[in-house]
Amino acid sequence: MFSRVARPTISVARSLSTSSQSHAKVAVLGASGGIGQPLSLLLKNSPLVSHLSLYDIAHTPGVAADLSHIETRANVKGYIGAEQLDEAVTGCDVVVIPAGVPRKPGMTRDDLFNTNATIVATLADACARNCPEAMICIIANPVNSTIPITSEVMKKYGVYNPNRVFGVTTLDIVRANAFVADLKGLDPARVNVPVVGGHAGKTIIPLISQCTPKVEFPADQLEALTGRIQEAGTEVVKAKAGAGSATLSMAYAGARFAFSVLDAMNGKEGVVECAYVRSEETECKYFSTPLLLGKSGIEKNLGLGKLSAYEEKLVADAIGELKASIKKGEDFVANMK
Repeated sequence: MFSRVARPTISVARSLSTSSQSHAKVAVLGASGGIGQPLSLLLKNSPLVSHLSLYDIAHTPGVAADLSHIETRANVKGYIGAEQLDEAVTGCDVVVIPAGVPRKPGMTRDDLFNTNATIVATLADACARNCPEAMICIIANPVNSTIPITSEVMKKYGVYNPNRVFGVTTLDIVRANAFVADLKGLDPARVNVPVVGGHAGKTIIPLISQCTPKVEFPADQLEALTGRIQEAGTEVVKAKAGAGSATLSMAYAGARFAFSVLDAMNGKEGVVECAYVRSEETECKYFSTPLLLGKSGIEKNLGLGKLSAYEEKLVADAIGELKASIKKGEDFVANMK
């Protein structure tokens, strides 16, 4: 049996030395950027990846050449510019999309919408035409809108499979695990906090009551911890003072999620990750909850589980913003020329 809050069966660190192998072709779209480069490095280090396809609008040949010198099995190829996009994703099993512009101080994730919506729609269009069966993992913000955008584009081609389109919220879980471990003096590798909802501000809902091992905090400390998890991205944006957003931790989280997807595709059982997906768990069309992953993507949505009264209020407070973000994404595709 699996636990709905089980730790992922493969961590980024473990994946570097695991003997299990697969023949997966993985694409990173936005591979030259602040997230894309370290993410590509982590993927290159994994025996789960046999072919690594790197795409961006600039610098990808250099990134690919650099990574190709690493003594691991993944064959690396770089693609550059719109005319090479189709070739970059053809035949891919997993596509990870960190493409787009990052936040600067004072910006919300939603401020990125106009630029990143167009980028994600273009990349989703290429995936729909060239690798319709691939697992699509979207990192590009605002995730609360870019997943509806991806889904609507796939629908236009008649290839939408809700079990294969994921909004990568893993960084919220990674942060929650790190922050709880720090407060309680625990080994962060042994802490697992499910985080549900969405991937922006108050839509990020850490379920501290479901943490393993069980932890408890006074109400004021719980509120401060929840607020820090919700605004952790802004914490990094401010600390980098205009030089970018969370790139290294996001690359780690993106790789962790990709490895979990690949492990499940290889038949490993009990692989559980939270992700923002098409959902019937709440009144929102898309919602992040723990998911049991399998060979064909989502095997089972494990739902919200038992919530505390505080967490129930957090969910209720997030619904309005999530619905608006979802509609914004859907409307964008409906109005595309």
